[in-house]
Amino acid sequence: EMKVYRMKAKISIAFVLAIMVACKKDKFTTKPQLSFTSMNTEVLSPNQSVIFTMHYTDREGDIQQTLFVQKVTKNCTASDFEAPYQIPQTLPKQANAEGDIQVRFSYGGVPYPQIKEPACLQNDTRVFRFALSDLEGNTSDTIVSPQLVIIKR
Repeated sequence: EMKVYRMKAKISIAFVLAIMVACKKDKFTTKPQLSFTSMNTEVLSPNQSVIFTMHYTDREGDIQQTLFVQKVTKNCTASDFEAPYQIPQTLPKQANAEGDIQVRFSYGGVPYPQIKEPACLQNDTRVFRFALSDLEGNTSDTIVSPQLVIIKR
């Protein structure tokens, strides 16, 4: 009975280790990987900033310093935009590169790229879509932020 228990334990440990190795192999791919980490606020008032934090990995480490950003508004479509965003921090140019990227937008005041006031007569809800490309033209899957409410002035 004890031998059976030990054998099951050994098989379980081997299985877990095999899964961990398989997951680690997929972490660095030729196509950049981008995942959403955090957002500092869910409600943005005038003269405040929002900071999106994302994590990236790339096997070749040839990430461009530009991130594609699309703002998708729920109510006031006149203020939507699609634009490249210049990543302020330097990304390492090394094999199996990974790190965090912070993207900042301001709603008046602070000198970051600006979020315009809602074009309608009410608060607006927006999400932001992000994609990261490398120098070989490989682009990550698009990730979407949680909803952000923009308070009408």
